[in-house]
Amino acid sequence: MLNYFALFILIFVFLVIFYGIIIIHDIPYEIAKRRNHPHADAIHVAGWVSLFTLHAIWPFLWIWATLYRQDRGWGMSEQEEITLLKKKLETMEHDIERLQTLKK
Repeated sequence: MLNYFALFILIFVFLVIFYGIIIIHDIPYEIAKRRNHPHADAIHVAGWVSLFTLHAIWPFLWIWATLYRQDRGWGMSEQEEITLLKKKLETMEHDIERLQTLKK
């Protein structure tokens, strides 16, 4: 009876580790899917490839998946530049309107 219990525990632990590794490697894909990442499918495939490459690229997949957010894109400094350009455009439009009213 004890031999069967030990065999059951051994098989159970093997299955938990096996499926645990698969679930862990889907984390970047789940992040990408939740954020509507434009490369979510590529991240998913690369996660599977990472299983066969001794997990070498998995940290980079995590970074790749977390860089993109739908509300702000890639989150680089472009947003700050765009807001500054919008402010400059508004001031220029305001100045043009003021000059046109002075001209009349």
